[in-house]
Amino acid sequence: MSTTTILILVAVVVVVAIAALVLRKKAPEALPKDDQAPTPRPHADAPREPRPAERAKAEPEPAAEAAPKASATTDTTEPEAEPSAAEAPAPRERETTQEIRPEQIEEEIAAVQAPAKAAPAKAAPPARASADDIAAYRDGLARTRGGFMARLARLFGKKESLDPAVLDEMEEILLTADIGVSTAEKLLAGLRAKVEAGAVPSGDAAWSELREAATAILTAHGGGPVRLAQTPTVILVVGVNGVGKTTTIGKLASTYREAGKKVLLAAGDTFRAAAVLQLDVWGKRSGAEVVKGKDRADPSAVIFDAVKKGVETGVDVVICDTAGRLHTKTPLMQELEKVGRTVEKALGRPADEVLLVLDATTGQNAIQQAQIFKEALPVSGIVLSKLDGSAKGGVILGIVDQHQVPVRYVGLGERIEDLKEFEASGFVEALFTKSEETDSDAS
Repeated sequence: MSTTTILILVAVVVVVAIAALVLRKKAPEALPKDDQAPTPRPHADAPREPRPAERAKAEPEPAAEAAPKASATTDTTEPEAEPSAAEAPAPRERETTQEIRPEQIEEEIAAVQAPAKAAPAKAAPPARASADDIAAYRDGLARTRGGFMARLARLFGKKESLDPAVLDEMEEILLTADIGVSTAEKLLAGLRAKVEAGAVPSGDAAWSELREAATAILTAHGGGPVRLAQTPTVILVVGVNGVGKTTTIGKLASTYREAGKKVLLAAGDTFRAAAVLQLDVWGKRSGAEVVKGKDRADPSAVIFDAVKKGVETGVDVVICDTAGRLHTKTPLMQELEKVGRTVEKALGRPADEVLLVLDATTGQNAIQQAQIFKEALPVSGIVLSKLDGSAKGGVILGIVDQHQVPVRYVGLGERIEDLKEFEASGFVEALFTKSEETDSDAS
């Protein structure tokens, strides 16, 4: 072989070798691309070849989703806070406080007290003149006299003699009145027996007989105001929502303070912020100290502290407010029983007086309320509020007759002196005043 041929062969071999080396170097760089395409398992969740482009698109989308999610979290947090706040005491109390500002309560109480301060000073327990009582009762019972009492007056007014038909009509009137079925039947049975015996010959005699029967019912179990026989005398005031417990307490406190008594008030209605505020204003106005607890404090604890303080400081009377409660709610009534036990523990004896405040406008429902509260506490007296705004004043007969609990006070208006110490004879005289008598008096 010639030298030229040998050089050509060597050159070919070198070129082939160089080509092989070049191909071997390029092959490792190509392998990852080939491997990623068919084997995406390790990165199944990750983007594939156009990874940068997909990331560019994907990044705005999570950011857009993150914003709604963040706002959704804020929105759900606020609603969750609102229900818990509704259950907690503070928000409810803030709402009530916004609705009833201290200035409003002070103005209302000042208006209530102003006429009383202008009038001559009156002692708490002593009764006022009978003529004043009767006049006040007449005004307060005007609507009641226009109800079933007016029908009875018309029934008996023109009857020279009584017959069974008259008694049947009387039965209908009494049973539709708000004195309660059992009391109506008692009055009817007594009158019927006397008519049959000839002791009640005329309509006027029947009217007088009913009047005497009503007086007997109202005086059978005593009555009159609370007597301060102990030091301190502890009065526990109870009743359903909205009957006027706190206002009644404020009026009692003012009356006792005017009589020179040292009064301590217990703000045991910790459920309603306005009640604590209202009682606090009454205390400042009347000069009575008020024992309060923290927001939503245990009412029994507040009353315990108040009674203890009353014992230690030697006050004349401790008046305890309690939260209004529906008489149909068993747990709330059980809580009231606990309050009664707390007073006994702090005082060393049961409360001297348990006053049940009843709304006269509820009629026979007040009789049912009295029954339930009597089962929870030894109710010793009734305060019948809003008597001046009701045509159902006769309910007082049913309450006393069926529950053997005396009436202590009646509410005949908004002023302090309109909380009247109950006096049965004056009440009955006003109740049985015929419309023509009232008209002639007014003229």
